[in-house]
Amino acid sequence: MRAAAFVNSYFDAWNHCDPKAVADHLAADGIYCDIPENVQRSHDELITSLTDFFSHYRHRYELIGEVLANNNTIAFQYRVRPLGNARKFESPTAYCGAEFMTLNGDAAMTITDYYDIPGMPQPSSLNGIASREAQRLKYAKSGLTSAQMLEYKQRLEQIMLSQQAFLMPDLTLPKLAVAVGCSVNHLSQVINSGFGMSFFDYLNLYRIGHARKLLTRINGQSNAILNIAFTVGFNSNSAFYAAFKKCVGQTPAQYRRTQLQNTH
Repeated sequence: MRAAAFVNSYFDAWNHCDPKAVADHLAADGIYCDIPENVQRSHDELITSLTDFFSHYRHRYELIGEVLANNNTIAFQYRVRPLGNARKFESPTAYCGAEFMTLNGDAAMTITDYYDIPGMPQPSSLNGIASREAQRLKYAKSGLTSAQMLEYKQRLEQIMLSQQAFLMPDLTLPKLAVAVGCSVNHLSQVINSGFGMSFFDYLNLYRIGHARKLLTRINGQSNAILNIAFTVGFNSNSAFYAAFKKCVGQTPAQYRRTQLQNTH
């Protein structure tokens, strides 16, 4: 399926408030990454989440600019407008975002969604405002344009997803900058401002996503939790447990039990 047609179908599903149609753009083992919420959802988890979301909110989703495509990677920007035709569906003001997809045939293996909703509650609002202001001042003279930001984000997603660079235990920001083809400062800005997280949180998002897949596979000793921690790039079991609990809200053992119980 051509990139433009895939994105049009995706927007159509959102605009019709159809959770299954949205989720069906994911492959059976695909992952939807919500960057601001710092969560990952499988196909079925996305249906559950969107069913609740659409029961409260109605929006109009619109493409901004062109769809950028390179091999099996798609990137685009979007605008979301609230529909105020019913009080039940009143929602926050219009906001914008960007999505990055990696396709395998006619389905997405990953959909990474970054958005910024004005006034969206934050756990520590004052700290959040201070952090954003600090980043704005930090990168005020970086020279990185919006077009370059989007291009570097697309390259970064392709490297992380297609080449699975996150599996390298010695991956550093400078090494990743070389792979992306930009300066360390620009890559830091892309991750901090473009994705709203630190380099290590960004890296762990992918490592934990891969670990979630491995934890639900029955594969003998190779599927032991300690082995999985090292397989996905962590250098210690404690670091793996801490990152997993932060991203998923459960320990790896708890997550495995829950997922295996749901399959029986």
